[in-house]
Amino acid sequence: MDARRYPARQLAALYRERWEIESVFAEIKTCQRGAKVVLSSKTPEGVLQQIWAHLLVHHALRELMLRTAATRQLDPDRISFTETLRSARRSVTVTPGGFSP
Repeated sequence: MDARRYPARQLAALYRERWEIESVFAEIKTCQRGAKVVLSSKTPEGVLQQIWAHLLVHHALRELMLRTAATRQLDPDRISFTETLRSARRSVTVTPGGFSP
């Protein structure tokens, strides 16, 4: 509550950052993984592997969004995560074997 120690502008900026990370968590938990899907591994190592896989896919999708925005000269925040995810899923399921890790 000390205004000198914690200026309002600084707190407002931190609040915005908090909601950005909450949005990322929602993208991974609800959009990417699916709202009713749980981690299926039966071992701690398997769960870690699944978590890492979700994080890597999320990173790849965000990189795709960044590159798409750059080629179109857009702010990356203007690119929809959900639409990017749908597009990636379509491209993998329509042409199986066409995606090389």
